[in-house]
Amino acid sequence: MPRNIIKTDQPVILEGYQAVMKPSKFGYSLATTVSQEIIDLLETDRVETLKWCESKLKNPKRSVCKPEPWEELSEGQYKVKFSWNDTNRPPIVDTEGTPITDEGTPIYSGSKVKVAFYQKPYILKDGVTYGTTLKLVGVQIIALNSEAGIDTGDMNTEDVAALFGNTQGFKASEPNVTTATATDEDDF
Repeated sequence: MPRNIIKTDQPVILEGYQAVMKPSKFGYSLATTVSQEIIDLLETDRVETLKWCESKLKNPKRSVCKPEPWEELSEGQYKVKFSWNDTNRPPIVDTEGTPITDEGTPIYSGSKVKVAFYQKPYILKDGVTYGTTLKLVGVQIIALNSEAGIDTGDMNTEDVAALFGNTQGFKASEPNVTTATATDEDDF
């Protein structure tokens, strides 16, 4: 059965918890939203993939088909999730195609990426339960959304100062530390 690799032509935004470069206690994971056009391709592919599964079942009359591996979020928007381990880790590249290997790269929710993946059939060991799952082929990082919110790139100290301008408040040369006064509520 040939693989139909599906690729997002436009960047998609990562949603929720991400464990792309460093595994969590459950392994690696990536979740994003895709458009109706991608789901249409997946649904067409799923029909053929499920036919293959049905031809391999022990008892097709007693079989149980699992639901599709995507979830509708809103009209035309669907959530897809991917998971993997160290043995089948997909390549992750930057916009120039250079592999990203630094585990500290902050690929969090809100980052923009392009993904390539395929739909894989499965039949559980019970020989009755079957369905499809999505397997990641590769990821291209378009823009990072780190916890700090902005990738300064080549900005130096003067550029950052110019970005914010002057305002009233803390000065490194003249700290204006204020002490908190105790109130009756603090006694509890």
